[in-house]
Amino acid sequence: MKKEVKNIDKKIIDNIKALAIDMIDVAGSGHPGIVLGAAPTIYTLYARHMNINTNDEKWMNRDRFIMSAGHGSALLYSTLFMAGYNLSMDDLKNFRRMGYKTPGHPEYGVTPGVDITTGPLGQGFASAVGIAMAENMLSNKYNEQRKGAFNKSKQLFDYNTYVLCSDGDLMEGVSNEAASLAGNYKLGKLIVLYDSNNVSLDGNTNLSFTENVLKRFEAMGWHTQYVKDGENVDEIDKAITRAKKVGDKPSIIEIKTVIGRGSLLAGTNAVHGKPLTKDDIEQLKGKLDVRAIAFSTSNEASQEFRATISNRSGKKYSEWAETLKIYLEKAPDNVKFEIESIGKQIPTVNIDLPKLMWNFNDDMKESLRDTNGKVMGVIADNVFNFIGGNADLAASTKAYLPKYTVYNTSSYIGRNIFFGVREHAMGSILNGLAVSGFRVFGGTFLAFADYLKPAIRMSAIMNLPVTYVFTHDSVNIGPDGPTHQPIEQLAMLRSTPNLDVYRPADAKEIVGAWNSILKSKRPSALVISRNEVHLLKDSSMAEVNKGAYIVRKEVVRLSGIIIATGSEVTLALSVAEELYSNGIDLRVVSMPCMEKFLEQSVAYREGLIPVGYKTVVIEAASSFGWSRFVYNDKYLMTLDKFGASGTKDEVMEHFGFKVDQLKAKIEKLFR
Repeated sequence: MKKEVKNIDKKIIDNIKALAIDMIDVAGSGHPGIVLGAAPTIYTLYARHMNINTNDEKWMNRDRFIMSAGHGSALLYSTLFMAGYNLSMDDLKNFRRMGYKTPGHPEYGVTPGVDITTGPLGQGFASAVGIAMAENMLSNKYNEQRKGAFNKSKQLFDYNTYVLCSDGDLMEGVSNEAASLAGNYKLGKLIVLYDSNNVSLDGNTNLSFTENVLKRFEAMGWHTQYVKDGENVDEIDKAITRAKKVGDKPSIIEIKTVIGRGSLLAGTNAVHGKPLTKDDIEQLKGKLDVRAIAFSTSNEASQEFRATISNRSGKKYSEWAETLKIYLEKAPDNVKFEIESIGKQIPTVNIDLPKLMWNFNDDMKESLRDTNGKVMGVIADNVFNFIGGNADLAASTKAYLPKYTVYNTSSYIGRNIFFGVREHAMGSILNGLAVSGFRVFGGTFLAFADYLKPAIRMSAIMNLPVTYVFTHDSVNIGPDGPTHQPIEQLAMLRSTPNLDVYRPADAKEIVGAWNSILKSKRPSALVISRNEVHLLKDSSMAEVNKGAYIVRKEVVRLSGIIIATGSEVTLALSVAEELYSNGIDLRVVSMPCMEKFLEQSVAYREGLIPVGYKTVVIEAASSFGWSRFVYNDKYLMTLDKFGASGTKDEVMEHFGFKVDQLKAKIEKLFR
C-alpha cells in the first residue's frame, strides 16, 4: 500500500511537471528550472496541507499560498489545474497570452487560486507577512469573542500563510525587512518554503550570495529547518507539519533542490529562464511517468490529487461553514457587518465624511499633518477595519490613531503598526493586509516615497485601496536640506497608472480627500504639508472629488488662471489679490488631485480652465506633468533642481516662492 501511495505521488508530480513544461514550450518563454526542481514541494503542500475549496476560492478561512518566486507561474498554474481550480486546458495552452487566466507572472484577480500578484522578487514574501498579520489580527479579534459560547477548536479565522521563495527572493532587501518584522511579531502561522538550488539567472549563487540563510533567519526569531532532498515528499511533509506546530515563530524550511532536475541542463543557470529544446523535452518525458504527447494528463493523477485535497479540506470547510452560520446568528449587527465585509476581501466603505461634525473655525491655523491626524482618528471611529502605521515616523507624520492600541505580541488587535525604518516592506505588507479585508494606510516623508515605489506599483497593478500618507511635502521644510526636501516625488507618483495623488490645501480639502479615498477601490497617495496653513475662505470638501475647483473667482473679467496645489494655494491666492489691484483679474484653481480632474468631462475641465486664457501653475516641485495646462515653460512656477538647507523663509525666497517674486513673474507674463 505504501508503495502504491508513493507511485501516485510521483505520477501527480510528473504530470504537474510535464504540463508546465508544455506551457513554457508553446509560449516560447518561461522558467522551466523551478518547475522541475520545486514540483515535489508544491505538490506536497497542496496534497497534504493546504486547506482550500476549489469551488469557493475566496473562502475566508482558506490557507493562503504565495508564489513569491513568481517566475514559477507555470508550475503554479499546472498545480492549480491539477488540483481542480477553474482553469481550462485552453488556459494552459495559451500561457502568457492575452485574455487567458495564465499571465506571465501570477496576477491577483486573474487566476483562480492566486492570492496576490507576484513577480518582482521579494514582493510576494513581504506581502505574505501582511497576509499572516491579517490572520493574526482577525483570529485574535473575532475568535476571542466566541470563547465559552462555542467549541474553541472551531475557529472562525485559523489559516496558514505559505510562501514558495527562491534564492533571488532572499537576496532582495525587501524580504529581509519583512522577515525581520515577522520575527519581531512572532507570526507563527507564516511558513516559508525556500527552494534552495544555489543557482540564479547569472550563474551559481556563490557569485553573490553565500551567507547561511537559516542562521540569518534564526537571528531574526524564525524557526528553521533543512530538508536535504527536495524530491522526498515525506520529508517535506514532516517539515511542514513541524512548522505548523511551532506556534510562536514564523518558519522557514530550506529545501535543497536541483534546478531543472531531469533536463540536460540540470543544475545550471541555462535552465533557469528559457524553454527547453525539443530534444530535451523528449528525453525528459521519457524519464517521467507521462505520455510524450503535449498537454496530455493522466485522469487517474488529477482525480487522485483532487480527491486527496477534497477529502482533507472538505470536512474542515463544512465545519467552518456551520461555525460561521451559528456565529452570525448570535453576533450583534455590527459584528455581522464586519465579518461580511471581510468576506468580500476588499470591502467598500460607506461613509460620508463631509456630513460629520468638523470644528474648523474661520481663523483656524494649524499644521496640515496635525489636522490630518485628527481626521484619521475620526475615520478610525467610523471604519472598523481602518488600520496602518509608519516607517518609524509616527511622531513626525502624525498618521497615528491615538485612541487605539498598538499592534504587538501583547495586543494583536491593535490598529497602530510600528513598521520600523522599513519603508519598502511597509508598502508590501500593506498590500497583504489590503487583500485580506483591511483599509490600510502607511506613513513616511514624501522624499522617501522612492523606497516605497515597487510596493506602490504593486498596489496599483492589483487595484488595492492602500493609502500612502506622505508628509514633509516641499522644500518649505527648510532646515532638513536637500536630502529630505522632495522635488521629483510628486511627478513620480502622478506618473504611476491607477494611483490617485492628493495634495490638499487646507483642513477642508483633507476631509474631502479622505472622503474620496475611502469611496475608491484603488490606491491613493495623500501628500500633506508639515507647515501651518490657514483655513481657506472658499475651499470645499465636496469639490475635492472632482480633482480641481475654483477657490478664487475672477471679480470682473477673467484675465487668466493660476493652478496651485497644497500650501502653494495660499500663495496663489495672495498673488492673485495683489495682481487684481494692478488690473489683472485672475481665477485661482486648487487642484488637489490631478488624476480625478482629468477624469472629469471635457465641459467641466474647460469650464474651469477655459481654452484661450493664459494659465500659470504654482507648485514647489518638479514641472514634469504640468505642461499640458500651459502655453510654454515660462508659465510654470515650479522647481526642477534639488533643495537647500536654510530656514523656511530663506529657502522659499531662494527658489522664488515668495509672494512678491511670484507676483513679478506673473505680471510680466500678463503685460
